[in-house]
Amino acid sequence: MVYYVVRNWVKHRKRGTVMEYVSHSAEETEAFGEALAARLRPGDVVAYRGGLGMGKTAFTRGLARGLGCTGRVSSPTFTIVNEYDGPLPLFHFDMYRLGGEEELFGIGWEDYLDRGGVCAVEWSELAEGALPDGTVQVTLERCGECEDWRRIIVEGVGEE
Repeated sequence: MVYYVVRNWVKHRKRGTVMEYVSHSAEETEAFGEALAARLRPGDVVAYRGGLGMGKTAFTRGLARGLGCTGRVSSPTFTIVNEYDGPLPLFHFDMYRLGGEEELFGIGWEDYLDRGGVCAVEWSELAEGALPDGTVQVTLERCGECEDWRRIIVEGVGEE
C-alpha cells in the first residue's frame, strides 16, 4: 500500500517514506529534485524508473542544484556517467547502453559508491542487482490528466 499525497512527505509503517508529486512542467520537476536533495546524504543512491522523455534528466538538474553542484547537467547516455562537483558531489549514471550489471562493475561502480557522493542512476532496472540496500527509488511516469504532466513517486528516502 502506498499513500499518495502532493507536496507532503508521508511515513508508512511497512514501506518507509513515500512521496507522490504531480509536476506540471520541467521546472517543477527540477524543483522537486532540488527538494529531494536536501534529504540525501553522502553515499546515497537514487534509482530512476521511467521511459524516454519522462523527465529523469530534468529531475537530476534539480538534484544537482540542491546538492550545490556546478556545471551543466546533461544526460550521460553516451558517456555512461557524468560527474558534478559540489559540497556533495553527484555521479549521474545512465544504464541504457550497458549490457548488464557486470559492465557496471567494469566502469568502477563500487569506487563511485565509496567516494561519498550521491549516485543518480537512470534506467536502474537494468542494473537492479548492483544497487545497494537503502536505494531511494524514483519513478517518473505520465499523469493521466494531461500528457505533459508527470507523476513522480519517491520511495525509501530517509527521515528528516
